[in-house]
Amino acid sequence: MARGAKRPKRAAASNVVKAAHGELSTLLDFVRYATSRFVEAKLAFAHGTTDPVAEAAFLVCEALHLHPDQFETFANARLTRAEGDKILTLIARRVTTRKPAAYLVNKIYQRGQPFYVDERVIVPRSFIGELMHSHFGGDDGESATLMDGEAVDSVLDLCTGSACLAILAGKQFPNAHIDAVDISRDALQVAARNVGDHGLEGRISLHRGDLFAPLGDKRYDLIISNPPYVDAEGMAGLPPECRAEPSLALDGGADGLAIVRRILSSAKHHLAQEGGLLCEVGRGRERLEQEFPRLPLLWLDTEDSQGEVFWLAACDLI
Repeated sequence: MARGAKRPKRAAASNVVKAAHGELSTLLDFVRYATSRFVEAKLAFAHGTTDPVAEAAFLVCEALHLHPDQFETFANARLTRAEGDKILTLIARRVTTRKPAAYLVNKIYQRGQPFYVDERVIVPRSFIGELMHSHFGGDDGESATLMDGEAVDSVLDLCTGSACLAILAGKQFPNAHIDAVDISRDALQVAARNVGDHGLEGRISLHRGDLFAPLGDKRYDLIISNPPYVDAEGMAGLPPECRAEPSLALDGGADGLAIVRRILSSAKHHLAQEGGLLCEVGRGRERLEQEFPRLPLLWLDTEDSQGEVFWLAACDLI
């Protein structure tokens, strides 16, 4: 009887999928369907996409091996049965597991560049990549407001995780060697894969250790860091999507500034005379300014953020 009672449930679920598939044909159809499912399930979006429509388009494109920029080109293209089944499976997994979409497809994009990710690292979503492009100039005609990108010879990426920022730095600063540090052995395995995928093994060196510990007395033109900065209140209220990520990469202590304080304390010993620190602190700006009122922190805005990343010149730290 027990087994017999379960069969109608499985059959009903199967019929729902079949009915959905029978009524969906184009990429736009599947994006609309996914969006409805995501809204109904009250999913959280904070891992490379900021709303259900963008996340639906991301999953559909990844299922079809399309770059996100290609969506509009193929929006009205009809899908095969196998393609539709693959997308519906991804949609169902996103709703039932509440895992970030990036973990389901093992990919995320930063500044248009693809990176491999899995549960060993947080899903990259730092604003520092955009700021390196907009404030350091380069061969694409962008003006340098903080530092001439071509003059940057050495970069340190603290708490590198998947190494996405180190790799973006390698592409932004063509003359620089980059050291990337993380305390997590698992994260560095992911980082090594990404460095290899982008062909930067000769310019990016990975180090395992606690912040500056594995670097000796080396100094850098630029230090970048997206450290753990979620405070205790934030950690307690994380949605399921964020709880799927390694807490080591999120937890910034009681007020979110535990790691940031340590970076500020030691950065002066590792910056070149004309160098500077670019650090992301999330919602910690007010607390940081209250604690360090004499530091001339320059807060930099991006297209999607205000006052979450600061710049501090080496001379001001010293």
